[in-house]
Amino acid sequence: MALQHSYLSSKLHRIYVKESSEKKGNGSQYGRSPAEQFTPLASTFQRRLLIGIGSASLVAIGANFAGITSFFLGLSPDAGRNLKLDVLYPIRGYSRCIEPDEGFEFIYPATWVADQTILYRAAERAEQERSLDPLPLESSKRRRRNVNEPVIAFGPPGSTGELNVSVVVSPVSTDFRIEAFGGPKEVGEAVLKTITDPTRRPNVNATLLSSNLRRDSVKDINYYELEFRVESPSFQRHNLTICCAQNGRLYTMNAQAPESAWQEMKEDFYNVAASFSLT
Repeated sequence: MALQHSYLSSKLHRIYVKESSEKKGNGSQYGRSPAEQFTPLASTFQRRLLIGIGSASLVAIGANFAGITSFFLGLSPDAGRNLKLDVLYPIRGYSRCIEPDEGFEFIYPATWVADQTILYRAAERAEQERSLDPLPLESSKRRRRNVNEPVIAFGPPGSTGELNVSVVVSPVSTDFRIEAFGGPKEVGEAVLKTITDPTRRPNVNATLLSSNLRRDSVKDINYYELEFRVESPSFQRHNLTICCAQNGRLYTMNAQAPESAWQEMKEDFYNVAASFSLT
């Protein structure tokens, strides 16, 4: 990988030196903005990235020192994301989460961190599964994950949980279909009815703001995108939720923010929601 890194760096250096020499020769370099000067380099890098697509190690340019790898991958974001390189290196400000065991993936703001409590619980379950001691026979003594407990969650460092994105995976019957509830609006109304159930959450109101259907015809999966506001005497939250089901699992991705932070976060939330997919 070190030789490939050196080779690619040398190639990029020769391309830049050549173009700089040509521009000096015809006097067109001076007076041009940095963005204009980098346009030929971006185009050239994109072609070479696609040509070398067969070797992932060639694209992953060593360590992401000072964000250099992320910068170059950002010149051709679609190619880098198709190769899932954003799992290792942020691309255009987003990192990728892939959960192969649960069967989903999505992108999230690169500055966010994983919820440590969920990670500790996952590590505890993994340790129990590796233990040489047999599991307790009494079901009440077995450690089980709550079906409403997120599989993974991300949020800003040091946040209180008011601003985050999380995914819950719940077991359902194999013949379960969200389509049975109706179209996107009917699905949204059913979700909000559960949220505002007075026997569970008194004094909580919810308003459905929009509902859309995103269909993956290749995998035959319908993604229901719901945007809604939840209010109570103590909080006001804006939520963007994706619901889908496959193979006996109900997936719910929820991105939430205080209503006061929605305008700042909505572009990130829309990008996160659009990226959520089953693998």
